[in-house]
Amino acid sequence: MQMGDETRQRVKFTDDRVCKSHLLDCCPHDILAGTRMDLGECTKIHDLALRADYEIASKERDLFFELDAMDHLESFIAECDRRTELAKKRLAETQEEISAEVSAKAEKVHELNEEIGKLLAKAEQLGAEGNVDESQKILMEVEKVRAKKKEAEEEYRNSMPASSFQQQKLRVCEVCSAYLGLHDNDRRLADHFGGKLHLGFIQIREKLDQLRKTVAEKQEKRNQDRLRRREEREREERLSRRSGSRTRDRRRSRSRDRRRRRSRSTSRERRKPSRSRSRDRHRRHRSRSRSHSRGHRRTSRDRSAKYK
Repeated sequence: MQMGDETRQRVKFTDDRVCKSHLLDCCPHDILAGTRMDLGECTKIHDLALRADYEIASKERDLFFELDAMDHLESFIAECDRRTELAKKRLAETQEEISAEVSAKAEKVHELNEEIGKLLAKAEQLGAEGNVDESQKILMEVEKVRAKKKEAEEEYRNSMPASSFQQQKLRVCEVCSAYLGLHDNDRRLADHFGGKLHLGFIQIREKLDQLRKTVAEKQEKRNQDRLRRREEREREERLSRRSGSRTRDRRRSRSRDRRRRRSRSTSRERRKPSRSRSRDRHRRHRSRSRSHSRGHRRTSRDRSAKYK
């Protein structure tokens, strides 16, 4: 989805409406545009200015948009693989049954066909880059593989009736789910393996593998960070509990000290009247003793005077 000037001013790259795969330069809608499997316009916002903003911001902090992009590509590739399996099933249902020996020989021709197509695509790429010598070496390898293919085709032809050999045998490309013919010529194979569709799917699959690795590494790092923060928090809580326990112990100790002091003070207060009463009793006892002694002495004197 493209944006107008007003929308561009309001929307930030962090907005949910922005395609995170586009920000990471891996949206299938961009990669497969103009191919036989053109997906049309993406339902989310695509804008190169937002991608530039994201690239600047991602250098300062981890935004973890790789997870969204990975989910997007996984869904797309899963659908592609589902189509590949359906195509294989249809071929198995519609093509005639052949013996295991014939099937193996047909498979050999397919493999050599693919090898030729890939080599030609590589030679063309090297030639376009100006690396003519390497391109010529690749073309020499192509001629060798062509000779092997011719022998394989001869073996395949001799293993089954001519009427059956004339029927086009197909297989499904495991990368992009396109059909490949057993008798496709070199040009057709080179166009396929060097074409934008096939290379686009290779790019998408490679990007998905890269995203999976990046997401796994970042998730592991985040798990370790969470574990470390939890351990730090638990350590702080233990220290806080110990500190609180020591504070409570000090409070209890001070409280016991105060109770002891109050108890001693009360005991002293109780002992003071007791000692005072004891002294009073002692004084009264001494007073009575003296009075009794004086009375006894007077009586004795009175008796003595009487007998005289």
